[in-house]
Amino acid sequence: MPIAIGFEGSANKIGVGIIRDGEVISNPRMTYITPPGLGFQPRDTAKHHRENVLSILKEALREANITPKEIDVVCFTKGPGMAAPLISVAVVARTLAQLWKKPLLGVNHCIGHIEMGRVVTKADNPTVLYVSGGNTQVIAYSENRYRIFGETIDLAVGNCLDRFARLLNLSNDPSPGYNIELLARNGKKFLELPYCVKGMDVSFSGLLSFIEERAASLLRKNEYTREDLCFSLQETIFAMLVEITERAMAHCGSKQVLVVGGVGCNIRLQQMLQIMAEERNASVCAMDERYCIDNGAMIAQAGLQMFTHGQRMDWNETFCTQRYRTDDVYVSWRD
Repeated sequence: MPIAIGFEGSANKIGVGIIRDGEVISNPRMTYITPPGLGFQPRDTAKHHRENVLSILKEALREANITPKEIDVVCFTKGPGMAAPLISVAVVARTLAQLWKKPLLGVNHCIGHIEMGRVVTKADNPTVLYVSGGNTQVIAYSENRYRIFGETIDLAVGNCLDRFARLLNLSNDPSPGYNIELLARNGKKFLELPYCVKGMDVSFSGLLSFIEERAASLLRKNEYTREDLCFSLQETIFAMLVEITERAMAHCGSKQVLVVGGVGCNIRLQQMLQIMAEERNASVCAMDERYCIDNGAMIAQAGLQMFTHGQRMDWNETFCTQRYRTDDVYVSWRD
């Protein structure tokens, strides 16, 4: 049974996961949390990762009860993500691969999310809604490739939620999106916001600008509460995402939708997807925060599939980050 160790550090979470033949045997992580009203800067995030990656590594090995000698392959996130944090973690992975004399594999962050979701939920060829702080895409597997059917044309959904949380000065602990979700559960009054779906793509910048310009006045006049605004924002954004997901499912003839990425553990989003899926006699494959949020196990899982299928990267291959574009086509490592 091959064993893979994965290092994830594309944003504000540093994680190390270990996979043995498709089973998660350890998956610790740590989040860089900034004060309310502030985001996280690449340089500071990279510093956080450098300071904590070795302690997370020790915890992962202790939890898995294995030694480096038992590991077959070292995997790391090569992109997309924030350059400085990515590089800081890649340096650690490369160093360990050489010290341990193990093969090194760079893993695409998005494919890591998807392949982890497929393993955890047992989904079989689903339409994927990938929603996180830096990515918003509807993806399906077709003709031996992951193909993007729709995406955001400006802000990622997680970025939109984070910026709104800063506007309300919400805590970043454990995450801005989660605190918006909690407030939204008590929202009663719906504020109509711009709804922008363009074919298979979505746009969040106009919606965010609209609510940013009016939020202070609405709150000051007691016309809406913070709970109402969070409720209205979630309902509008998630409705847009459900619409393009359903359209992709219809195009592909899919009977499953897999939601991955940090925003994917939002209970309200899962509920709305479930309503849509039931109307189509389909099902929703969803996960909780253990695997939706960035983690090392998802990198180890995708890397293990690559390793099993003979896809290797030389230790000295140039490190690079990459972002998805609508015309990109990405290979999956499957039987």
